Amino acid sequence: MLDNTQVERLEAEAVNSAKVRQPMYAARKKIFPKRATGNFRQFKWLVMAVTLGIYYLTPWLRWDRGPFAPDQAVLLDVANRRFYFFFIEIWPQEFYYVAGLLVMAGVGLFLITSTVGRAWCGYACPQTVWVDLFLVVERAIEGDRNARIKLDAASWSPRKLALRVSKHAIWLIIGAATGGAWIFYFADAPTLLGELFTCTAAPVAYITVAVLTATTYTFGGLMREQVCTYMCPWPRIQAAMLDESSLTVTYNDWRGEPRTRHAKKVQAAGQPVGDCVDCNACVAVCPMGIDIRDGQQLECITCALCIDACDGVMDKLGKERGLISYATLSDYNANMMLATAGGSGSVNPSLVRTDNGLFSDRVAHFHIRKIFRPRTYVYMAMWSLIGLGLLYSLLTRDRLEINVLHDRNPQFVTLSDGSIRNGYTVKLLNMIPEPRTVIVTIAGLPGAEMSIVGVDLPAGRSFAIQVEPDRLRMLKVFVRLPAEQIHGEAQTFTLQVEDKASFESSEYTATFNAPEKAR
Repeated sequence: MLDNTQVERLEAEAVNSAKVRQPMYAARKKIFPKRATGNFRQFKWLVMAVTLGIYYLTPWLRWDRGPFAPDQAVLLDVANRRFYFFFIEIWPQEFYYVAGLLVMAGVGLFLITSTVGRAWCGYACPQTVWVDLFLVVERAIEGDRNARIKLDAASWSPRKLALRVSKHAIWLIIGAATGGAWIFYFADAPTLLGELFTCTAAPVAYITVAVLTATTYTFGGLMREQVCTYMCPWPRIQAAMLDESSLTVTYNDWRGEPRTRHAKKVQAAGQPVGDCVDCNACVAVCPMGIDIRDGQQLECITCALCIDACDGVMDKLGKERGLISYATLSDYNANMMLATAGGSGSVNPSLVRTDNGLFSDRVAHFHIRKIFRPRTYVYMAMWSLIGLGLLYSLLTRDRLEINVLHDRNPQFVTLSDGSIRNGYTVKLLNMIPEPRTVIVTIAGLPGAEMSIVGVDLPAGRSFAIQVEPDRLRMLKVFVRLPAEQIHGEAQTFTLQVEDKASFESSEYTATFNAPEKAR
């Protein structure tokens, strides 16, 4: 029997005890990114201007399709089940074109990610573009990083209230413009705009604008980086798209470490000194609130603003740009092996430089050839083949179609003279915005004649039918076959439709049914 002094004491802590339990939800820590200047920032301005211009202006572009079709260049006509894209018109049964474009977008995203990392996230993603736009408004009203931090920490005052109300009001206007632009894709933009302001638009239009205003305001103004970190699945997927030859934003610690703010003092002590002066400029400009010097992270969208910030510091110090740069993992590993003497020690920047301070010839540098590898060619081939297939199909598709549905009950009728009559529902589809006169003809089934309900012409083997532009015309057709021409319980024939003006044609093979006794 042991007493209590002889029981082994373990150093353990109940991390989830009531006294120290952490909250399941951590409040968001605000990020105040500093405005960056440089080549990548200029490129992001350009991308933002182009993408926002396309989104907001496209519904207002006009395209003349004649008097029988809408003149809006890009229109999703849900009521008539049409999709107009400049000179292209897509019908519901041609949805495979949209599916093909979505597949192309997916393969293109794989191609971009495998070559230049999360470039889509950093430059063209709607979340990134609208957050950039909202930050422009925020900086214009509240000032750059230090001013915004000071304002946020200050107590409420008339000035702070005015600035915050102004900022959020403009954000809401941007959100409303975003929702408004979206609904203009589904109706004639000038007409719908007038209806919105006169309160005569359909309720769904106001609901859509309200929903998109709320989501744009919330995602772009309030949540920002949390959307990318917690809501978007792509950061978790893109790792599978990367390999050692993919370009990613990289802190080159093989030349930056050991970092110090007192380089001269450390050099005087005979210790190695890297190029990084630990100024945190890269952290200050990051819209995701990360430190790229910690390595690759899920939150990084590779916007490259840290590259611009670091290059600016290197310029001031008279050092080579590229301490933070786009680099491949293979180049980074090769340079790390060089800087650590084959991995046998810590980083020594002197090992990657010559005596005159220049980079050694053994330092690996990126070249555009490195992204062109078998994986890239496979993605490019897949993307190109899908695109060429869609283009070929689009250029060779028929704009005149016929579809035939045999009557089910009764399948045939015996007339007083012994002949057999079958009924059909014939659908003529004119898929151009112009009226057509098409010729409907029976091919095969010798001795057969057809008559069309509503067409005041004697029975025959061919009829000229008027079809309205961009419309389907449904006909009730009866085909009569004399008794002596019936050679089986079921005989096949073809209904042909042809437009003499455009030389387009289509045909459908149908069945003529007869009773057994008529054989």
